[in-house]
Amino acid sequence: MKNQFLEEARIELINGHAKKRHPFRYFTLATIENGEPRQRTVVLRKTLTDLSFVFYTDKRTQKIEDLQQNSSCSALFYDPKKLLQLRVSGTAELITDKEQIATYWHTVQEASRKDYTTKIAPGTLINNPDTIAYTSEENYFCPVKIIPTSIEYLRLKRPNHIRVLFSKIDQDWSGEFLVP
Repeated sequence: MKNQFLEEARIELINGHAKKRHPFRYFTLATIENGEPRQRTVVLRKTLTDLSFVFYTDKRTQKIEDLQQNSSCSALFYDPKKLLQLRVSGTAELITDKEQIATYWHTVQEASRKDYTTKIAPGTLINNPDTIAYTSEENYFCPVKIIPTSIEYLRLKRPNHIRVLFSKIDQDWSGEFLVP
């Protein structure tokens, strides 16, 4: 019975990147900076068969520095219509293989590629957003893979809410029901 909830989570994560209007498309990523949690919204770009998933960022962002210092992270997905929440804990892996990077880069729409080519790093103070300069010589595109170690499934429903904690042991997932 628990496996059906893990399968539902897998399908929802796949739909999150495959369907543009799916509520899992945008998720909250939490990292640790100087011992403090930092959250931001990122875009789900790919879900892999092992339930790891990928988002893209500029390699000069604070989140990359955070993840280089401490690869532990968490992701929060929520579907308000289905009242479904997934909390994913895991580790982040910066994708450095040039072929993989090129494959992901080719999925970025032409108009969006400039987001990874600002001359100064994201988060830098500026006087006017109309003066941002871009470079055509290089990009700072960085795909990041989140490798989950646990997935907490919570479905709010009547007569009973359902909450299941899935933990990854070696390559297998094991689930246990929790009090919602």
